[in-house]
Amino acid sequence: MASQPIYQFYVELQDYTPKIWRRFQVLGNVTAARLAYIIMTMFEMQASHLFCIDVMYRRNFYQAMGKSFPSEEIEKLFPPDKIKETCRYDVQNQMTVDFDDEEAENAAYVKISQLVSNSGDEMVLFYDYGDGWEVSITLEKIFEDKELPGRELPRVLEGDGYGIIENCGGPGGLKELEKAFKKKSGKKYREFCNWLGFEELDLTSFDVDDMNFRLKKVPRIYADAYELGLEPTKQSLNLLTRKYKK
Repeated sequence: MASQPIYQFYVELQDYTPKIWRRFQVLGNVTAARLAYIIMTMFEMQASHLFCIDVMYRRNFYQAMGKSFPSEEIEKLFPPDKIKETCRYDVQNQMTVDFDDEEAENAAYVKISQLVSNSGDEMVLFYDYGDGWEVSITLEKIFEDKELPGRELPRVLEGDGYGIIENCGGPGGLKELEKAFKKKSGKKYREFCNWLGFEELDLTSFDVDDMNFRLKKVPRIYADAYELGLEPTKQSLNLLTRKYKK
């Protein structure tokens, strides 16, 4: 049974159309880092770049205060310059020491229940600062379900779209890939095929069952990589590359 409150989130890849999104549930005692690994898994991010999560602290605070105070009084009572706009969380270890944000807190040591607590609270996942991927994170609800086995979480309920392609140049590059693979001819298509190693790519596809299988295994591999600096085993690589489907 799920002994912890269950947090339901809606997440969406930014700056790309058609929308690529997921709705999923996790236990409230998971860390911010584990939440990031779950989202990265769902969006086909392969844990090969740095990431961080920004909590939209001021925005969330004002939204919560709006339930108790008239909107015109909130900023008078709580001036914006007195409230931090965002709070950043990343994974801090020997590999990331050259990139550490001095104001960031360690995502591996803080639970999501400490970051968000009200429906509508928002966060943002930043992944690969070069390509500039951003995923908006919105807390939809917190609830309890004593009948739901905790081992079934995390789980994705629904979604649409494949996710990202690593090192393609961000949302703009992903759009170029989409156009080329729809056309299935021309110089760009051949270049992309040679680079990726395959000739078919459907960026509208999303397999809920397969993703729920992966959510039980992949985040642990990512935790080992980011938090312990461990290289994936051959078995892990086979899982990451979906050899089980071949």
